[in-house]
Amino acid sequence: MSVKSSISLTEQQDAFARSLVDSGRYSSMSSVLQQGLELLRQKTEAEAVETAALRELVQRRLEGPRISAPEMEGRVTAMVERKRRALRVDP
Repeated sequence: MSVKSSISLTEQQDAFARSLVDSGRYSSMSSVLQQGLELLRQKTEAEAVETAALRELVQRRLEGPRISAPEMEGRVTAMVERKRRALRVDP
């Protein structure tokens, strides 16, 4: 089902959309705008999924075991040393 809608575009947006139609990439201005909206919908949904995953990760981290600052410092120091040895970089 199609719904007719009136929209406003900047001159640059209109020129770009028309160039896509004129080049044969899209059959009409409506097709250009539909594709743009579909891409925006996909991007919005992907961002929502990523945000939910990050929230879940943060929540798991908050509820999970914690280590002390000195222990974390030791882990970081050990990791840096391993990387230096692996890359043969002098301190």
